[in-house]
Amino acid sequence: MRIGITANPQKPKALELARRAIDTVATRGDVIVSQETADALGGSLPSAALSELSADALVAIGGDGTFLYALQQTTVPLLPVNAGTFGFLAEVDGASTDEFAAAIERLLRGDFVLESRMKLAAHVDGVNLPDATNEVVVHTSQVAKMRHFEIAVNGEPVGELRADGVILGTPTGSTSYALSALGPIIDPAVAAIVVAALAPFRATPRTVVVDPLKSVTVRLLETGKDGVIVVDGQGETRLPGGGSVTVYRSARQATFVRFHPHFFDRLRGKKILPWTDVERPPGSHADLPPTT
Repeated sequence: MRIGITANPQKPKALELARRAIDTVATRGDVIVSQETADALGGSLPSAALSELSADALVAIGGDGTFLYALQQTTVPLLPVNAGTFGFLAEVDGASTDEFAAAIERLLRGDFVLESRMKLAAHVDGVNLPDATNEVVVHTSQVAKMRHFEIAVNGEPVGELRADGVILGTPTGSTSYALSALGPIIDPAVAAIVVAALAPFRATPRTVVVDPLKSVTVRLLETGKDGVIVVDGQGETRLPGGGSVTVYRSARQATFVRFHPHFFDRLRGKKILPWTDVERPPGSHADLPPTT
């Protein structure tokens, strides 16, 4: 098995875990490291740009920003290891030495399943933006200044609003930025496009869920009043007043390596479910059996 490894070069803990993973994988299979990680670690490690990295699985070590950046660059199945603050997308807690070692061992044995998540494609004036695993956000380019937005579905305008911005999210993104805009929590097995307003003026902050086979367009109605588009928190694209961005279900998917495919358990662990926790007997959610 060929394992890729990438880590946030700004996090010493992530680089430490990357070294441990490299040492373990190198004794059992082939290892290749992202160029940024190789530069941070030094030495003569086999490396490649993330966009060109070829592997059976990619261990990404950092926070959600690290995972989302990797998912923009590659389609290799991702094992996200948290070495950040929250790491909602993480499958493995890097703070636990035993858990991290067990995860690398299971990866090498092929003892996991792959989980596919819907992505959003987006374009502005015919120019494609990177696919979004979480969300495409259109918001004002000026602090404390609202914008006037038009929302269209399949090219047909369905409404207007004044707000700080509009979030166009995936089910995965429903537990990210859209959650702060009072959006619903959507099981990732459900395909949908979440449309949520950021701080809407004179409007109830309700969220609309749209058929993923349709497109959603957000247009800035006032010329001379620009906005910005941010895809998964990774950089900004200017949107001029009068311009629009259109999103739709991408033909590509985000693929995660999972050991514990229990979505609601993951939500419970992050304490964002709106329900009271229930006591579960030990062993009620057993790990996956080894794959063959």
